[in-house]
Amino acid sequence: MIADKRWKGVYSFEDSPFLMEILTELRNKHTGAIEFRKGLVKLGRYMGYELTKTMDFEKVEIETPLEKTEGIIAKDRKNVVIVTVLRAAIPLMEGLIKVFEHARVGIVSASRGKAPKFEIEMNYIKIPEIKPEDTVIIADPMIATGSTLLKVIEEVRKYGTPKRLIVLGVLAAPEGISRIKGAYPEVEVFVTKIDRELNDHGYILPGLGDAGDRAFGAPIKTAKK
Repeated sequence: MIADKRWKGVYSFEDSPFLMEILTELRNKHTGAIEFRKGLVKLGRYMGYELTKTMDFEKVEIETPLEKTEGIIAKDRKNVVIVTVLRAAIPLMEGLIKVFEHARVGIVSASRGKAPKFEIEMNYIKIPEIKPEDTVIIADPMIATGSTLLKVIEEVRKYGTPKRLIVLGVLAAPEGISRIKGAYPEVEVFVTKIDRELNDHGYILPGLGDAGDRAFGAPIKTAKK
């Protein structure tokens, strides 16, 4: 886990060859939907493991069949809310919940409009009560312009003030991170890798394309009757 010097509370996993290998497969345009989804699940799971290293724990005394010894309980791991941004984050959430099996799950449907306005439309919001002891993880694979996540964070904050508010993704552009940190300095960001920049259409470069389309297939528009 690498702390990025450009912002406080922003971390990447570029020091992990295992995660970089998964990312390489996700970037490859020849990777099919099944393997793409499996890759997102793996990233969610292993990034979840890494997140537990940043959580509070308490020491406990237990008895083995032979003697007393000391162990730990990661109490923060049991107080987690995962907010899933549809649809691309579904596999990422699946991986996270393997680590945070006690997590309550929120669902947000958010779609980003075309450049240059990138207007955000949110049609479905189901978020559980957020308690002071909770760690909220907003899962969204691509942190591009930051427009979607700014709206999601704004909505999440209506349901309570958590102990920690984390945005977890696969790739991020510096522009998106700067917007999030500028609006919400307390928000922590964990991504597999921070890429170079955005193009004129708001896509991350070198990126991996549209994560939702690659995981589930590109949608088609039907003619209205």
